[in-house]
Amino acid sequence: MNYYIIIPAHNEGQYLMEALQSVVIQTMPPKRVVVVNDNSSDNTEEIIDRFTAKHNYISKINAKSSTAHLPGSKVINAFNKGLEQLDDDYDFIVKLDADIILPESYFEKVAKIFSTDAKIGVAGGFAYEQDKNGEWKLNHPMDKDHVRGAFKAYSKRCFNSIGGLKTAMGWDTVDELLAQYNGFNIYTDSNLQVKHLRPLGNAYNKKAKLLQGKAMFTMRYGLLITFIASIKMALKQKKPRAFSDNLQGYFLARKEKIDFLVSPAEGQFIRQLRWRKIKAKLFQ
Repeated sequence: MNYYIIIPAHNEGQYLMEALQSVVIQTMPPKRVVVVNDNSSDNTEEIIDRFTAKHNYISKINAKSSTAHLPGSKVINAFNKGLEQLDDDYDFIVKLDADIILPESYFEKVAKIFSTDAKIGVAGGFAYEQDKNGEWKLNHPMDKDHVRGAFKAYSKRCFNSIGGLKTAMGWDTVDELLAQYNGFNIYTDSNLQVKHLRPLGNAYNKKAKLLQGKAMFTMRYGLLITFIASIKMALKQKKPRAFSDNLQGYFLARKEKIDFLVSPAEGQFIRQLRWRKIKAKLFQ
């Protein structure tokens, strides 16, 4: 199987060396790797150049963008600039963060997942982060059937069917929802343990706090599902303020009449899917 990797990198000098090293030692190497140097002011570009000099399948793009590290549009804009450099001669495509260390057989196992079942559209493992004692512990804040945005692999059919990735907060939720709308399944493998070097959310600034609620509006969750999802998020993150921030963001998006990310039919499917999952957890 052929696969491509796109790595958006904004000031990732602290982590990028280890991330790229984990890519080049894969037992099943990628056909192409595009690293997008997204307006970095540290030594990110120097690190990329070291790898492009040694590995002809790795290439670099320098991109200009805002220095603000907001989730959503910035990283996917960078991803899309990398995507423009690639053809469609691949079986699956990967959006990979620059602060991830992969086990050496990671993509060999992902390839087997896709080859086993053509209905699998999104695949990946689970994120582990170091605690204060230096031990790597599972830190997967979403449902266990969700692949973290930091290391998402998409089959070509699935990626094309969802129209690529949305340049908005919530891109790594709506992608899976649209994948399921289009008849694809999400597959997570607990044996694929990925090391995440930067603790979740540490790079996001304070302006990002309302974006989750806005994303729920743009995905047509509706108020009740947004309410329930926000309670769940606040409890899971142990941040009570997340509940009020989400609702504030939701109502602000509704007031500003922000464009939806999905069609009415897709929105109806998403709400039905969410309700099925809510009921399943209530009665399990």
